[in-house]
Amino acid sequence: MDRSQILSKVIDIVNDTLDIEDSVELDESTNLKDLGADSFDLLELVTALEDEFELTMDDEAVEKIATIGQVVDAIESAQ
Repeated sequence: MDRSQILSKVIDIVNDTLDIEDSVELDESTNLKDLGADSFDLLELVTALEDEFELTMDDEAVEKIATIGQVVDAIESAQ
């Protein structure tokens, strides 16, 4: 799976998990906290990502995630 496919799935999961309005445009530079994500939302997001991509994300990498691009990076390194 290439980066653009991962990004597309991540954006879909972020939209669903954080209940983002359709009018909000998401890309790699989108900051998750700017979308209103708190620590519980981030935990829920990571769980959904791990289920979707059938992997386990490194706790240290998860702690550093702030943007959608960093989510994609963490998924790529976990595969």
